[in-house]
Amino acid sequence: MSLIECRQLTRTYRRGSEEITPLRDLNLDIEAGGFVALMGPSGSGKTTLLNLLAGIDRPTSGTLSIAGDPVHTLSRGALARWRSTHVGYIFQLYNLIPVLTAYENVELPLLLHSLSRSERHDRVSEALESVGIEDRYAHYPRQLSGGQEQRVAIARAIVTKPTILLADEPTGDLDRESATSVMDLLAQLNSEQGRTIVMVTHDPRTTGWADTVLHLEKGQLIEHTIGETA
Repeated sequence: MSLIECRQLTRTYRRGSEEITPLRDLNLDIEAGGFVALMGPSGSGKTTLLNLLAGIDRPTSGTLSIAGDPVHTLSRGALARWRSTHVGYIFQLYNLIPVLTAYENVELPLLLHSLSRSERHDRVSEALESVGIEDRYAHYPRQLSGGQEQRVAIARAIVTKPTILLADEPTGDLDRESATSVMDLLAQLNSEQGRTIVMVTHDPRTTGWADTVLHLEKGQLIEHTIGETA
């Protein structure tokens, strides 16, 4: 069984009298330990798929199974609990809380779990060290560069040891040098820690770090290629 299984996955919205279907009858399998890049024009369904995988949104029809859990059947409350355990999400604009230090931003997801203070400390320290930013733990977001902020955001995403790591344009707000550094880090998390990563990107340069590139158009998978090592 694949780690992620989508069968006839469809998401439809209504905008007034208009029906919009950003994702239609999608069949997709992603193996554990994969690094998948999702590409396609605006409106192709990339972010919709990412939000479905994250449990942020729910499919209109079809099935979605992740690590054997039938995500499409979970209630809103059960979905929130599932998400806090299984999903790490990396945003383009970092989404760090400005009044919290790097340490406190990374610790935040752990407050939803039954961990002691010392256990949280160990988890946060490990996550900050794994992204190479342990020396900035007491800094606030305004005291960090864009690349450093994104590293903190990645540490926050991995601190709960999630089943899947989802990234929505993780280098979209970074200069080229910082973007390369962040992509190297994601590739390291994938290859050395076995993190399963699904990344939405518009930048073809970033697909070189992925092992699989999926091309979506009008809500359907139109191409499936093997990535090239960056």
